[in-house]
Amino acid sequence: MYLASVIVDVSARALDRAFFYRVPHELASVQVGCAVSVDFGNRPVVAYVVGLQELSEDDIIADGGDAAKIKPLAGVLSTPYFDASAVELIRWISREYLCPLTSALHLFTPPGGAPKIKRVDGEWKLVHPGVGPVDDRWVFPTDAAAQFVPAKTAAKQRAVLDALAEGGMRVAELTVELGSVNATLKALEKRGVVRLESRRRIRFAMEQSRRPDVELDQLTEGQAGALEAVDAAVEGRDAAHGNVVVMDGITGSGKTEVYLRAISYALERGKGAIVLVPEISLTPQTVGRFRARFGDDVAVLHSRLSVGERFDQWDLVRQGEAHVVVGTRSALFAPIANLGLVIIDEEHEGSYKQDSAPRYSARDVALKMCEIRKAALVLGSATPSIDTLASCEGGANPFRSWRHVVLPERPNRRPLPPVDVVDMGREFSNGSRLMFSKTLVDALMGVHERGEKAVLLLNKRGFASFVLCRECGFVPTCPDCAVSLTYHERDNCLACHHCDHVEPVPPRCPRCGSPYLRKFGTGTERVEAELRQIVPDDMPIVRMDADSTKGKGAHERLLEQFRESEGGILLGTQMIAKGLDFPDVTLVGVINADTTLKLPDFRAGERTYQLLEQVSGRAGRGDKPGHVIVQTYWPEHPAIRAAAAHDRGLFLEEELPLRQELLYPPYARLANVLVWGKREQPVRKVATELALAIGSALISAGYEWTLLGPSPCLLGKLRGYFRWHILIKAPVNADISSILSPLLTKRKKSAEDVRIAVDVDPFDLF
Repeated sequence: MYLASVIVDVSARALDRAFFYRVPHELASVQVGCAVSVDFGNRPVVAYVVGLQELSEDDIIADGGDAAKIKPLAGVLSTPYFDASAVELIRWISREYLCPLTSALHLFTPPGGAPKIKRVDGEWKLVHPGVGPVDDRWVFPTDAAAQFVPAKTAAKQRAVLDALAEGGMRVAELTVELGSVNATLKALEKRGVVRLESRRRIRFAMEQSRRPDVELDQLTEGQAGALEAVDAAVEGRDAAHGNVVVMDGITGSGKTEVYLRAISYALERGKGAIVLVPEISLTPQTVGRFRARFGDDVAVLHSRLSVGERFDQWDLVRQGEAHVVVGTRSALFAPIANLGLVIIDEEHEGSYKQDSAPRYSARDVALKMCEIRKAALVLGSATPSIDTLASCEGGANPFRSWRHVVLPERPNRRPLPPVDVVDMGREFSNGSRLMFSKTLVDALMGVHERGEKAVLLLNKRGFASFVLCRECGFVPTCPDCAVSLTYHERDNCLACHHCDHVEPVPPRCPRCGSPYLRKFGTGTERVEAELRQIVPDDMPIVRMDADSTKGKGAHERLLEQFRESEGGILLGTQMIAKGLDFPDVTLVGVINADTTLKLPDFRAGERTYQLLEQVSGRAGRGDKPGHVIVQTYWPEHPAIRAAAAHDRGLFLEEELPLRQELLYPPYARLANVLVWGKREQPVRKVATELALAIGSALISAGYEWTLLGPSPCLLGKLRGYFRWHILIKAPVNADISSILSPLLTKRKKSAEDVRIAVDVDPFDLF
């Protein structure tokens, strides 16, 4: 008997396992990864095949089963979405991140979704996703067209043939040019003058992403060493370090060129590659270089594409027509065959951590994926995370020994730009009340005079952080989140950046009626407004933040605008701090380096150092020297001093002992257990009970882990839900799911609809 092991698409912990169904003869073509329909609990459901095996009736009886009771598959709904290696990874994600198998499985289904069975008018009906391949009708002249002479009255036939003189056309284009042509085409087809055919249309104007690419004649010593290390990992020649290479290269050291050559090597061996970038803003430049080198062999996947565009790109990969995938976090799950290489650029970035279920880390999933598929993993950054450095040979993590290669110089031999730190506290003491120091203003004027470009960073969007009543101290807050509302001048509104709540600015204080409402704090919108008062009118200013890049293609349009401008300023949040390469940028200014430094997060110092070092690297990448100005109220902080000196060691020598003493990564593994609901009291009750249960489980297992909480989250209310959490600190090699999974499985659903989620290896604790 041929059996299919399936996972039913029903999100319930009690059903979080595989079920067996018999494969009828008429469905013998079913494969692992196919969506199928099955009879489950007296109703039809969609399921996914995760295994196939042949068993005799005796084998089934020996296992305690009854062959007669095994139901058959009802139907096959799709071609395979994934393969057996993906099944192994799905099971690992489910176990590692304590999420249902269905949640992990959906990472591998097509953009736009898979088939569903829904109840419609009292009946269960199969509903296919609205997104799929799109075919265009094309018309082509045949050999007979040259001899065919239309009748004198057949003006439309003559017009069609004239339009086809240069070759085939889409029928839709022909219709736009000539009006309705269906009847004419039918007549011409009947006479054998033209032929009609359907062709797949790819919904993505990829040509727009092409940019000239110049391959370097000679690599630097660091680039050559890195390329050799990656090549050894792809071939499996580095037994001491396995398949992981950490490419630690200063900004502008040419890591992308190494990526490109490593991918070429992989393609020559018949293997595919996946390249992840942290920000959508980086995809235009990255895709441009990769498309210039590999042409149509590159597929692009990120959330700013339409669902149809994402489906087409995904399907190109599935059909084997594209062997290189470039995109953000979710591109990791593209169905690429014979994977040989995964590259995670700017691997330190928090955007590689999913903040909703399943709460996976793309870096760690890639590590497991490469282990399963015998592929190489490259983690590239100018500022590798402390966790990654700890996993390198001789690092703090004794369970890993990754290959660490350093690129210490730029191909043009130009040094990293000098960094001037401006103490804004001293500026204030000297009577200045501006957000721009004299040093920065003078530098901007110099940039304008020389016709060069500048990049200004302020990691805060909006015009002002909050509005305050100067009589009673009232601050407008979000009704659904425990945060103040941010003032946006352009729309004259107050907005929440967590739930997108928007309301008008009150003319008077809602509490005391005072008209004295003042805007406090500084955002990118306000910086732009004040900047226009300082710099000459003919100096272009391009602002990039979450507000200015909402529209489709906005990132690329703004970057192109900056690229084409003669001189100018690119002002933005952290999306401009990394990966962007503009050779004519000679000045980088950081408006307030303390924005991330003051956050109540153990990674605050690390993030600040990384951000400053990354944005500093945008200056002086071409032939002209660069200059960096950092404005801060905390010039003595190790992160500021280290970034100013381009010396990571200055920061690590103070940061690592603190991490070790307080048991934070890389010296411990964390799990943040989140509890939330509409009413705070039940949330607190469930959190307390869960903390006690976790503590008892740890004692029973003999584990001396640290348990903190329960306590309210820093954002105690978010999108209308009250939030509490419990923090677990475990050894670096701990199997956290072995403790938490049984507790979550046994837990009964709360009458108050209190929900629980676990964030394993969280990037932040908000």
